[in-house]
Amino acid sequence: MRKPLPPLGWLRTFEAAARHLSFTGAARDLNMTQSAVSQQVKSLEGYLGQPLFLRRPRALELTEAGITYLPVVREAFRTLVRGTQAVTGAQQNAVQVQSNITFAVNWLAPRLPRFRKLHPDVHLNIFTELWEPREMAEGAAVEIRYSLRPADTVRTELLQTDHYYPVCAPGFRVTLETLQEQPLFDCSNLLSNWESWITEQGLTWEKPQVTYSTTYLVSLSVAMAGGGLCLAHDMIAKRLLDEGRLIAPFSHRAAMPEAYYLLLSPQAEETPGALVFVDWLRSEIAADTQN
Repeated sequence: MRKPLPPLGWLRTFEAAARHLSFTGAARDLNMTQSAVSQQVKSLEGYLGQPLFLRRPRALELTEAGITYLPVVREAFRTLVRGTQAVTGAQQNAVQVQSNITFAVNWLAPRLPRFRKLHPDVHLNIFTELWEPREMAEGAAVEIRYSLRPADTVRTELLQTDHYYPVCAPGFRVTLETLQEQPLFDCSNLLSNWESWITEQGLTWEKPQVTYSTTYLVSLSVAMAGGGLCLAHDMIAKRLLDEGRLIAPFSHRAAMPEAYYLLLSPQAEETPGALVFVDWLRSEIAADTQN
């Protein structure tokens, strides 16, 4: 007689592949090879007797069976998480936090000692993303996402809008007239970019020459080292400006199309530690806004 359930590992691999719509992305999450992920998905499809994905040249697409099966698998994992937390007693104080990497490093990390002092019983596990994920990671209760507007697949609220502006190291000599001649750096694939800031300033440059990276952390590091100018915003640069490690040489600040959002998974409502963290996060951002 066939077993009533497929192996848990196959289901975990299917969920990761569906979340990324990519075997490569799933492999990175699960610390597996891409071929191993592909083979486990094939095994699950063979077990179920129908395909879960359409294999496109550059991406995966869920079949009707995959669309139907995915929420069932995810709810089963949530049930396992809740049950495990209840048995181990971790439900009260262990919180999985998913975050944009620059926010985690430049805003959240410096404030964690204050959070720990206020809430020593709440244990945070923080994992970061370079790019905006399609969905919250498996097991995450809370996510801080930098986005134009996340899809409303879970409870979502706006945390903070912001303004962007150039920054550079103290002593770096630049004026609007000489800006075009300077090395410019930025985070890639954003609407709040050099071209839009220059347009708002009424400057008539041709397409600016910019060195891009996949995270603000690189461009901010170059600017602090005196290597040129980069674009930043208060959420990631205010502390660096206050400490004198960066300066904003121009007064113009443009409204950002992107913003910071708080995403809460269904399990967050059942995790007291997650609710404590969210309340603290809101109060810290509110205090920043008032200063």
